[in-house]
Amino acid sequence: MFFDSWSGVGRVALLGALAYLAVVVALRLSGKRTLAKMNAFDLVVTVALGSTLATILLTQQVALLEGVTALAVLVVLQFLVAWLAARSSTVRKAVKSQPSYLLHRGRLLPEALRAHRVTEDEVHQQSVHRASATSTPSTPWSWRPTAASA
Repeated sequence: MFFDSWSGVGRVALLGALAYLAVVVALRLSGKRTLAKMNAFDLVVTVALGSTLATILLTQQVALLEGVTALAVLVVLQFLVAWLAARSSTVRKAVKSQPSYLLHRGRLLPEALRAHRVTEDEVHQQSVHRASATSTPSTPWSWRPTAASA
């Protein structure tokens, strides 16, 4: 359906503005970590925040206060886990992955590629992307496991 009613459009516009404001406030209060680190755990929280925002905007069964509460719960839990990870090596190991070398002295490490389910083409594609994003074409290749490979 292309158009249902002007009241629906107005609802989305009003809730969109208010929910957006709530997300900005939540992210400012939670600090830069919520979007900056991007390990697997942070990525999941960021995607969940986006999904929650979309639900607030497009689902009439979810009231604004319920949606803002869901956003707050996600940000508080992310802050709590980050706080615990900074103080406990057990929590840190559970939520953060260690970098892995897929290339050593210019040679791909086949065992490491298999262990992380990464193909040679993916490593080459990532190196081309990183080289084009920097001013130095000889950027060393490194790879950090993502949510999909961790």
